[in-house]
Amino acid sequence: FIKNPIQGKVKTRLGKDLGHHQAVEIYKKLLEVTRLAALGVNAARQLYYGDFINQEDNWSPQDFEKKLQHGNDLGARMHEAFVKGFDEGYKKIVIIGSDCPEMDAQTLEEAFRKLEDHNVVIGPANDGGYYLLGLSQKVNIFENVDWSTESVFDQTLAQVKKQGLSRALLPEKTDLDTIDDLKKFPDL
Repeated sequence: FIKNPIQGKVKTRLGKDLGHHQAVEIYKKLLEVTRLAALGVNAARQLYYGDFINQEDNWSPQDFEKKLQHGNDLGARMHEAFVKGFDEGYKKIVIIGSDCPEMDAQTLEEAFRKLEDHNVVIGPANDGGYYLLGLSQKVNIFENVDWSTESVFDQTLAQVKKQGLSRALLPEKTDLDTIDDLKKFPDL
């Protein structure tokens, strides 16, 4: 799941502190981290754009099937992507965002491994959300979640438990949104 790197549309909290041009440059680096992580895994790759499909970006159509996100909120958009993927015959699906500077192929491979024995795998983020969500079956764990809040992870776990699904957790990683987050990653 990505957004196109457009000033004022991505990393807006960072943009208020650094300026929107600098925020876009940081986001472009995060996109590259995400792209390289995905390329490092032997799996089908679908790239879901939040606004429009950019055929001229660094995401080669030979490596990534490009699609558009649909839905009123992040939960609805993820649910639709999972449903489409399972309807297309995939058995294990992992969704990642593009805000995690620590994303790598090993994390993605671990998520797929955990889906061998679990219904759900979640990579919790430092801000109360998550950087990765994987499913091994078609379920809806996206209702009753207050998206873009610090309770997303806890509310999602509550949905998993309520439905009696097995879950595995990955190590916590940073979701880069603020100046304080950025200080942890001087290379960005």
